[in-house]
Amino acid sequence: MAILIGLLIIAIGSFCQSSSYVPIKKVKEWSWETFWLVQGVFAWLVFPLLGSLPGIPEGSSLLSLWQSGGAGMSVFYGVLWGVGGLTFGLSMRYLGVALGQSIALGTCAGFGTLLPAIFEGTDLLRGTGLILLLGVGLTLAGIAIIGYAGSLRARGMSEEEKRAAVKDFALTKGLLVALLAGVMSACFALGLDAGTPIKEAALAGGVDALYAGLPVVFLVTLGGFLTNAAYCLQQNVANSSLGDYAKAGVWVNNLVFCALAGALWYMQFFGLEMGKSFLADSPVLLAFSWCILMALNVTFSNVWGIILKEWKGVSAFTISMLVLGLVILIFSLVFPNLF
Repeated sequence: MAILIGLLIIAIGSFCQSSSYVPIKKVKEWSWETFWLVQGVFAWLVFPLLGSLPGIPEGSSLLSLWQSGGAGMSVFYGVLWGVGGLTFGLSMRYLGVALGQSIALGTCAGFGTLLPAIFEGTDLLRGTGLILLLGVGLTLAGIAIIGYAGSLRARGMSEEEKRAAVKDFALTKGLLVALLAGVMSACFALGLDAGTPIKEAALAGGVDALYAGLPVVFLVTLGGFLTNAAYCLQQNVANSSLGDYAKAGVWVNNLVFCALAGALWYMQFFGLEMGKSFLADSPVLLAFSWCILMALNVTFSNVWGIILKEWKGVSAFTISMLVLGLVILIFSLVFPNLF
């Protein structure tokens, strides 16, 4: 039962994350870089800070907790992850919600799951390591099939149809950006792993296991914010879009939807850390939790892609490939628990 509760919590967080790009369509008269920076304030600063508060032991502070060790590396990995987060947003811009998230999250799932295991000295060719490797392989197979369905969709659409579904559609550029996003986004998992001493200190201070990892999440997102803020402000200058911030007439509307996007995005890691506390009795699932989150993100993002009509007008074969990929992804979630 505990495992099911943990997976459900991760799934709820994943659904929120996959929904976080929907509010973009409600933002008015702002360039991409302006929206991305403002929603980032909420996604990477405001809500992670609020989420970290339950993870602080009574009588202690966030700063003293971070002094337990690993804070610097968590922020460093966060800076690298910020490159992934930045290009992740661009992959949505060029490929759409469904295909962009599928490619980026697939790469992120593989690297983010296997690299921490390798750094810990896990043998991926036997025992638990082999199950982990096979589970990641299944996830990547499902995502690859979904990516193939996306390429079929692009091949069968006219330029007008591509632009109607995704305004700035660009397949080659989008694929390269999505692959880079996936590799760099995997650094988030490494940042969480680097902050293990902080999590252990929180537990030792009497913090419930549900919340002990949340102060580490804030460190990683803080590093990511630094990267994204620097790039977005540079783009504001280069594209002469600094004037976006002076458009008083749209601030209330845009701030609401940026805050909504930020809150939904943050819920994936809030849910991941809480869900992992229920997986402690299953070392394989615990190690596989990152891949589970990414697989669920791909699944839900493609559901949104269908709702947003990004797959409208494609052939029955393309849809069958999409469904096959989703089925394999769902199976990959339960595969590690079969052993």
